[in-house]
Amino acid sequence: MSYQAEYQRSMNDPEGFWREKAQALPWFKFPETILSQDSDGIYHWFADGELNTSYMALDYHIEQGRGDTLAIIYDSPVTNTKTTYTYSQLRNEVAKAAGMMASLGVTKGDRVIIYMPMIPEAVISMLAVARLGAIHSVVFGGFAAPELAVRIEDSQPKIMISASCGVEIKRVIEYKPLLDKAINLSSHKPQSCIIFQRPECTAPLTAGRDHDWSALMAHAQPVAPVPVKGTDPLYILYTSGTTGKPKGVVRENGGHAVALNYSMDAIYNLKAGDVFWAASDVGWVVGHSYIVYAPLLHGCTTIVYEGKPIMTPDAGAFWRVCSEYGVKALFTAPTAFRAIKKEDSEGEFLKQYDLSKLTTIFSAGERLDPPSQQWLMDKSGKPVIDHWWQTETGWGITANLQGVEPMPIKLGSSTVPTPGFNVQILDESGQELPRGQQGYIALKLPLPPSCLATVWGSVEKFKESYLSMFEGYYASGDGGYIDEDGYVFVMGRVDDVMNVAGHRLSTGEMEEVVGSHPAVAECAVIARDDDLKGQIPIGLVVLKTGAQINEAEFSKELAQMIRASIGAIACYKDTYIVQRLPKTRSGKILRKNLRQMINGQEYIVPSTIDDPAIMPELEALLSSKGAKVGS
Repeated sequence: MSYQAEYQRSMNDPEGFWREKAQALPWFKFPETILSQDSDGIYHWFADGELNTSYMALDYHIEQGRGDTLAIIYDSPVTNTKTTYTYSQLRNEVAKAAGMMASLGVTKGDRVIIYMPMIPEAVISMLAVARLGAIHSVVFGGFAAPELAVRIEDSQPKIMISASCGVEIKRVIEYKPLLDKAINLSSHKPQSCIIFQRPECTAPLTAGRDHDWSALMAHAQPVAPVPVKGTDPLYILYTSGTTGKPKGVVRENGGHAVALNYSMDAIYNLKAGDVFWAASDVGWVVGHSYIVYAPLLHGCTTIVYEGKPIMTPDAGAFWRVCSEYGVKALFTAPTAFRAIKKEDSEGEFLKQYDLSKLTTIFSAGERLDPPSQQWLMDKSGKPVIDHWWQTETGWGITANLQGVEPMPIKLGSSTVPTPGFNVQILDESGQELPRGQQGYIALKLPLPPSCLATVWGSVEKFKESYLSMFEGYYASGDGGYIDEDGYVFVMGRVDDVMNVAGHRLSTGEMEEVVGSHPAVAECAVIARDDDLKGQIPIGLVVLKTGAQINEAEFSKELAQMIRASIGAIACYKDTYIVQRLPKTRSGKILRKNLRQMINGQEYIVPSTIDDPAIMPELEALLSSKGAKVGS
């Protein structure tokens, strides 16, 4: 079937379309009501269906004779450990882990916070919570105690599951002191904590509250999957706002399973038994969707990787994993590719590994800049595909659907709307804009399955955050345009558009130009306030390893490139060379904080920052170069 036919079917008959996709899964009771609205006017999918996500992801495959197929490959270069689990082995561990939690009183609807590193036990914990019909909230391992406390306060977990430590390239991070501090800060106290002791560090247990994972598992009795309704929550995942209280995105069981299973086929072109690797962390939405649930729902083999794209041990780490396990599709964030490009600009490591089974490389998380996309395609010989989605949607809003109809790649575009997503470009008054014109990217309601239906504990906050800006639409918070071929170009967050002498210009467009310079590994273009023009752009640039440049000449070259590509109206002049850019742990550049710093405004360093030392380091560097900065 062509993309156009598939997409139009999802628009013209959404209920029929998603009923058909739901039939690919083993429900306990198939839903009669496909799409409904509640008393608040919020849409829900498969409300009266009954299922268990853990059953669909594990037991069903065993019943189909795939019990000996590999479910998980665990590869940890930081601890020099490798382990595998077949579907049968994983189901047995998950059933026992569910029994372990049940023995501590966890039942359907209870919340469980999981605060763990990238180890198999994190995946086992998630699936075990789902098996009980309970609701997990995974918090990135090693997250700051105050942030963990906010999530405890909001979700009110009955129990928490953690590990004694996380292992980084050069250090071991003890989790237990952070866990204890978070619990002390929160007015809600979990009844119990289960701690998985890792050999790199043993955590002291608090008597009466804490339990050793291994000791509990030794006596745990396996439990069967508990049926839940299609609209019962599977998990809460907090979006990390830089200010205020983070929002708990609620994912419902039914729509989540249907959309993710469909996406494995439609977007990634994978079949049961194929090896899929999402090089992310279970603390992020990518880890939830594409390390844990989608591959297992689809009967694939998924890789749990505890390492980095570089330094574990080198810039060939990703290619080694792809070669060793026969990965068919790799999915990671643009920042990983840029790190590899910086260290190995000639792609020498790519030549050292057999990548014949790798058919496609996917990217999401932030905009994939065209220079990095082109570099990776040139060096790998593989299609490198950007697709755009959000924590709130749980899967791709726009994509190049490899399993439906692969389309020509346009650099800088995440291709076309995925079936189910009615993507529109609106102006500030909510009117649709013509092709080629930049505006707000909004999704016409109803959203397809898997998208959030509420924010934990507050439907009003959900409406206010996402539905109040444009009547009948979900506001994505991103800006961009749709070209004459229907390709969507996401140019960045709406607040990353600058106003230069009355001209609205996209920082994403300028970053494209700056990033195309052969010496540039990655960059950020930031709006600096200007008395005359309102705002003017400045560039922060990280050079490729070994690049030799004359700074003054380099700055002139970039200004000339911007002038040639965008025009003199951009008023781009100043470029500052920096050692690194501040990012969240998931790889997003903290442009808002940079903008505040560059303009001498107060800024709050978010808890999601990869390295808190980088902001003062940058301030000092930029001040020494004559830039006006402040905190």
